[in-house]
Amino acid sequence: MTNKLLNSRDTELLTRAARVVPNGVWGHMATRAIGPGYPQFFSRSEGCRVWDADGNEYIDFMCAWGPNVLGYRHPQVDAAAFAQIEKGDIGNGPTETMVELAELLVDTIDHADWALFQKNGTDATTACVTIARAATGRRKILVARGAYHGAVPWCSPSLIGVTAEDRAHIIIFDFNDAASLDTAVQAAGDDLAGILLTAFRHDVGKDQEMPDQAFLEHARAICNRTGAALILDDVRAGFRLDARGSWARYGVKPDLAAYSKSIANGWPLAAVAGAERFREGAGKVFVTGSFWYGAASMAAAIRTIHILRDTDALAHTEAMGERLRTGLDGIANRHGFRLRQTGPVQMTMVLFDGDQDLRIGNAFCAAALRHGIYLHPKHNMFLCAAHRPDDIDRALEAAERAFADIVSAGVEAA
Repeated sequence: MTNKLLNSRDTELLTRAARVVPNGVWGHMATRAIGPGYPQFFSRSEGCRVWDADGNEYIDFMCAWGPNVLGYRHPQVDAAAFAQIEKGDIGNGPTETMVELAELLVDTIDHADWALFQKNGTDATTACVTIARAATGRRKILVARGAYHGAVPWCSPSLIGVTAEDRAHIIIFDFNDAASLDTAVQAAGDDLAGILLTAFRHDVGKDQEMPDQAFLEHARAICNRTGAALILDDVRAGFRLDARGSWARYGVKPDLAAYSKSIANGWPLAAVAGAERFREGAGKVFVTGSFWYGAASMAAAIRTIHILRDTDALAHTEAMGERLRTGLDGIANRHGFRLRQTGPVQMTMVLFDGDQDLRIGNAFCAAALRHGIYLHPKHNMFLCAAHRPDDIDRALEAAERAFADIVSAGVEAA
């Protein structure tokens, strides 16, 4: 399918929004900032497809930036949420659904002895840091250079409006570099509260990097020795790579972990899952939100997790990722380009060799939009269980045309 990319409705909505919303939109979903031709407003979504405000259809490889793991508007998940809404969602306290979901998480996640719930990934990572400090009585948190852990002052990638005091107890090290981690531990001294790591390195615009087994074991040993918390930020990867937690395959168990995005297939929910040693600290801190006990999202999460545990959804998604990665490599090579595809195939990063200014990536992704596939030139992408072989094949056909377009326009490999 080839889109005309009419954007009159999109432009109209952005103009209206700019009158009443700063910049019209904000945060990571300011999609017009990605590159030329990207629609900002969308009208509907289903399965692995989205439609923009002008009616253009796309096979979607961003999956709402991660929450869509089973497919947009998944009938079983939505039925569970709507059934709960009929009984009640927000009240003066939780429903039984909260207990059921906590029991399910403890039964599913290999390191979990208890769980707490929030609404956003930033809520969960911040709660993990707060609990680590409460449990240890210490302040210093070690984080990997370039890692994203949310959008509040202690961890925001932007320094605008952030004070030095907000970051006073954050110490930086390099991912997968044991010597660098040791230096950070030494700098923290006896004030080390926790080491915070993403499931794998997924910094924006960089080649993704899976964790080294020895590095994870080294971090675990440091925390065992010092009493600090090993914290897994599984917000982006959790329930997409492994329902047991993204480090389960490495046999390394964190003390605290933050989850969101895929946990409820798009219904707003986040969670902290913790080890017994940090239960008392979790019980002491005051973390809360007016909507954190919402039962509809919890019902959606219960159904989502059961599907992920009991079906081949995750294995299927991985297979579709392999199909896409292999196909893109072949197409790029035929047109004289070399790709760097890194990270898990379900969350692939696609960059072009030598494309430091993203000239090629931006041109290719803009051309891909015109042919009905929604890609990102510098952020990791996402596949979901609703991507079927024919969807991948149609996307590859569109990619073939997109490469032909940019070659015809004079874009050359670096």
